Amino acid sequence: MKVLVPVKRVLDYNVKPRVKADGTGVDLANVKMSMNPFDEIAVEEAIRLKEKGVVTEIVVVSIGEPKAQDTLRTALAMGADRAILVTSETKVEPLGVAKLLKAIADEEQPSLVILGKQAIDDDNNQTGQMLAALTGWGQGTFASKVEVADGAVTVTREVDGGAETETFTLPAIVTTDLRLNEPRYASLPNIMKAKAKPLATKTAADYGVDVAPRLTTLKVEEPSKRSAGVKVASVDELVDKLKVLGVLG
Repeated sequence: MKVLVPVKRVLDYNVKPRVKADGTGVDLANVKMSMNPFDEIAVEEAIRLKEKGVVTEIVVVSIGEPKAQDTLRTALAMGADRAILVTSETKVEPLGVAKLLKAIADEEQPSLVILGKQAIDDDNNQTGQMLAALTGWGQGTFASKVEVADGAVTVTREVDGGAETETFTLPAIVTTDLRLNEPRYASLPNIMKAKAKPLATKTAADYGVDVAPRLTTLKVEEPSKRSAGVKVASVDELVDKLKVLGVLG
């Protein structure tokens, strides 16, 4: 059974983002980049399924600039078998990513696609759902537990009222949540071995997919700073201030 795992290169979660002076986006010059944490969880889950003997091959794919090779090599060092990099000079929006993944899935014929529920740079939470719509496959989003057996995948997912468990026939799409697992660190020997694992480089044109942007960013700005609090002398004064703010009627 083959598993396809899309991964994205994003600003490292430990780095405080800075907005460009002209407000056109986030400044990524000379800052640490890493694999999207939710995608890292997806890679770990695929590796665990392989260790259980359920999965035979793990293919990781990234869409973006050539530097995303580093992210793919990290996934290969963790335990993935081979990688595909689809290079693009422009930022690819979720719909474009989903279309490319659909084309790759048609070519690779995976039984399961596992990806992070969202990327921490734009927080769109759209790609997995769009991919499921394009392929017509069943989808389990925000997975906190994944089990594969007898040609089906059972996903436990978090909902407002607690947890919900659903079963889908393969092939299927699963998006991962934080509680699914804790990703492993790649060992030095595996990092060295990853350099020899196959990594194919392609373009969107190779798959016949148009990834031209459909959205225009008008402005990017930092959140306004929180105003300082004030002390009140009595409960009555607190109630009066809450009424002024409209918190109390």
